[in-house]
Amino acid sequence: MSRLTTEIWVAAYLTRLRLATIPAFIVQKGDGTAGAVLVKVNTLDGKACCYQRSFDLMSGHRRWVVLVEGDEPKVDDSVTKQKGFDPDLWVIEIETRDGHHLLDEPGLE
Repeated sequence: MSRLTTEIWVAAYLTRLRLATIPAFIVQKGDGTAGAVLVKVNTLDGKACCYQRSFDLMSGHRRWVVLVEGDEPKVDDSVTKQKGFDPDLWVIEIETRDGHHLLDEPGLE
């Protein structure tokens, strides 16, 4: 099975968010072919959570896991660190009070 490029995956994800009326924007555009993606969920109350894709060795599948969560400045610091390590990194920020991010829906793994 062939994998989607990161750019196509990001475009599809942003479309799904838009259809669900969840505001989202690209904070950093990375490598269009194979850049990693971080998704920061800002709950607009001073808190945030950042997700990254991780490979599960037990199942052989990729899944979204929490990289960092807590006060938004702490999450932003962690995202800034990750951007320093990986110039090909994509960062998407979502603004939603209920924390809904759609990453647990089929097709987004």
